[in-house]
Amino acid sequence: MPVLPTRTPHPPRRRTPRRLGLALLMAAALLTGMPARAAVAETPGEPGWTAEPAAGRAGAAVRPYFYLAGAPGTVLEDSLALANPTDREHTVTLRGADAPHTADGSFAVRPPAGPGPGPGPGPGTGPGSWISFGRSATVRLPARTRAVVPFTVTLPPASAPGDHPAAVVATEAGHEVGVRVHLRVSGPTVAALTVEDIAVRGAGGAAVIAYTLVNRGNVALAPTLAVRADGGFGAAPGRAPHALPVELPPGQRVELTEPWPGAPAFDRVRLTLTVTAPGAPRATGTTAAWCVPRSLGGRLGPGLLALGGAAAAALLLVRTRHTRRTRRSGRAPDPYEEHAPEHRRHPHRRQLTGASR
Repeated sequence: MPVLPTRTPHPPRRRTPRRLGLALLMAAALLTGMPARAAVAETPGEPGWTAEPAAGRAGAAVRPYFYLAGAPGTVLEDSLALANPTDREHTVTLRGADAPHTADGSFAVRPPAGPGPGPGPGPGTGPGSWISFGRSATVRLPARTRAVVPFTVTLPPASAPGDHPAAVVATEAGHEVGVRVHLRVSGPTVAALTVEDIAVRGAGGAAVIAYTLVNRGNVALAPTLAVRADGGFGAAPGRAPHALPVELPPGQRVELTEPWPGAPAFDRVRLTLTVTAPGAPRATGTTAAWCVPRSLGGRLGPGLLALGGAAAAALLLVRTRHTRRTRRSGRAPDPYEEHAPEHRRHPHRRQLTGASR
């Protein structure tokens, strides 16, 4: 019978000066508010620090972006929070930037403008240039520290009413972290949206609807899309109204695709795309498209091409023979002769029949 090893109790250990020192450090951390946790190791390719909007008040929810609004000529204020959880110091440079959207609707940040005269771009005049950190444009972050950096946004007196997308950008050694800034200048607002360039790509369950949305107003829009399909054999499955995962800034175009799993296998379909957004009139766009299976299209394509080529060759042969016959007769060709009645093209046949003149 195997004998299980028994656990011999050890006498209690005496508290060593090292443990006492660790306890004192933890107590000091609680008193000073510094987190009592080990430093976070830096991940290759990551900046090692974070940037986000500073909390407005105690207990307030974390803000995913800045939202500032005011009249032309107003100076607005807010703060950016920088945190360095690593065990080494970082030096971060802060700036404002224009933040247009790319063709697929993703968030983008423009690079900094040049210093002025010269071959490079001059100082920016967009909403990014309205943001200033003053003397705090360069921030030194010691290890395991957090800093709150204030900044101002000066709305020009001649700034146009509506939304102006911008961003606050923190940079260090090629690493950039951008935080969106929604700026709204008070005044008359216009919400207008159009849907353009509709086309169907693919076939069957893999078919997608490509289209372009254009924000023609001066406020940002969160669009909703619905798709209706009318085929030659009746209504085809479309798409129910659903919110699109994009926000369209004023004056921006975005190219999107919509999955169409209900595309018919074979039909000619008229598609109607309806786009709505809060405060904007309904926008619609239509197009007609053939839905043909790829296998059938691959078989019919060469056949239709060969049939068209044969028809063109036959027509060319008929016209060539007609031209030769006309030249032998010694008279100018009559462009209406081939469409003339039988008795005009062959008058001698009428005489042979014995018909009265």
